[in-house]
Amino acid sequence: MKIDHIKQGISKMAFGLGTAAVLLLSSCDKGFEEMNRNPNAFTEPVIGNLFSAAIIRTAGVGDGNTLYPNSKQAGCFVQYFASLNPWQWTGDKYLYKPDYNNGLWNTAYRTELKEPVQILELTADDPEQSNLHNIARIWRVFILHRVTDMYGDIPYFEAGLGYINGTYKPKYDNQEAVYADMLKELEESAAALDPAKPSYGAADFLYGGDVEQWRVFANSLILRLGMRMTKVDPAAAESWVKKAIAAGVMQSNADIARLEHTSGSGTNWNWNSRQLQTAEGVPPSAQGKGFSKLNKTFIDYLKSTNDPRLPFYATLWQGNIDITKLPAESLPEKQKGLPGGYDYTSIQDLIPGWTDNMQQEYSEINIHTIAHLEAPTIFQSYAEVEYLLAEAALRGWGPGTAQEHYEAGVRAAFQAQELYPNAMDANQALVAANGYLADNPYTPGSFDSEMKQIHTQFWASLFMNNIEVYANWRRTGYPNLIPTDYPGNETGGKIQRRLMYPDTEISLNTENYNAAIQHQGPDLFMTRIWWDKE
Repeated sequence: MKIDHIKQGISKMAFGLGTAAVLLLSSCDKGFEEMNRNPNAFTEPVIGNLFSAAIIRTAGVGDGNTLYPNSKQAGCFVQYFASLNPWQWTGDKYLYKPDYNNGLWNTAYRTELKEPVQILELTADDPEQSNLHNIARIWRVFILHRVTDMYGDIPYFEAGLGYINGTYKPKYDNQEAVYADMLKELEESAAALDPAKPSYGAADFLYGGDVEQWRVFANSLILRLGMRMTKVDPAAAESWVKKAIAAGVMQSNADIARLEHTSGSGTNWNWNSRQLQTAEGVPPSAQGKGFSKLNKTFIDYLKSTNDPRLPFYATLWQGNIDITKLPAESLPEKQKGLPGGYDYTSIQDLIPGWTDNMQQEYSEINIHTIAHLEAPTIFQSYAEVEYLLAEAALRGWGPGTAQEHYEAGVRAAFQAQELYPNAMDANQALVAANGYLADNPYTPGSFDSEMKQIHTQFWASLFMNNIEVYANWRRTGYPNLIPTDYPGNETGGKIQRRLMYPDTEISLNTENYNAAIQHQGPDLFMTRIWWDKE
């Protein structure tokens, strides 16, 4: 992806967002209007630039955005991260902090949906723009499926219409209806894509306008959402999973839905990575004492399986060692995860004699590989698809064997490292993956034992796609995680099942908020959403 394309998308998208304001001037004096018209200005939205901006916004731009729900919330719930700071990384302790709890909701409704809903409006009645319209439908589903998976019942059918027709108090839709429509939208839009018609071309930072790859992505999302329903509606889950497989899902890492980044300008940094990096200007005495560390649960598992991905995921504070040597210097035997659920005081009860300097002994995310500024944003990976196909085979819903798909998933996850800076290339990764599978062979057995193997590996492989891992953990129960019980937590010492609605919904959309909690249950962390039934 070229950085100048992104800059164009950001600079030009302002016109599209201002269209509504232009319409308000229609009653002005025509002569005044002509006198004040800029002959060099855009006279209609540039749809390609709107779509470019939509992808960038969804990946995250600037402080906050998807960092809060993806890392400080979901990443802590599934025990990737731990922190001694009780005011940040509150997901480690099941504490409520409005900015973190509200981050995904506010970003999706206030930012991510702006361009897709405008594109849908502009292209709705133009058959020649059907590909642009249907790809925008797919992207709208991607945005909103993360929101409903984190909160439950949400504004869906009226979502984003405030930008089009002034619907500023959208009603909430129950998650069952949301899922039914998302799956319908994906199926219909995938079927409607036409290679003979125009697409987004270079403005499409995921697939370069390749409609066949968008079709594969849509089918792979159907597989993801269909499998999500196994606890609550297994018949529907089976039907949608079979449809997805028959229509064609991802077949290799070339199909990964990803946004590439560059480090030359903040315009195109991976902002999730940026927020995990040590702030500029931090003195050497404070380095290695960042608020986030990798969780003992995660590090211990990687070490117990002798996982070659450990130095790709984790590093230790290395002083002034040349950063290009960091992955090699992060020796696996020295890696050590921080226990979750402790603060600067209570950690002394677990580790007598604790001092602040001891934080440097604990593993951090590797900012030179998986959390590099140029690390891609992965929206859906081929490895994820293979693990879901393994489960489908286990259930008798798809071809092949669970073991075949499991092993393909492991190889795909290892080989995806070639997309990141300072990591193994595909050939090195394949050798490492085959060695890992030899040391940790898939063992056929009971349904539960095979589900445990598949979805524990799902967790080990999809680090940094934390929102999806959290959803998959709630559905499957794997890996087996032991919750923490930090004093004053909101869940009674259990891993929370959802996020709460923002306070602004209570005050500004009161009637619809009340209807939602009457249907779904109390607006609490432990209230289970529709597909997450016990």
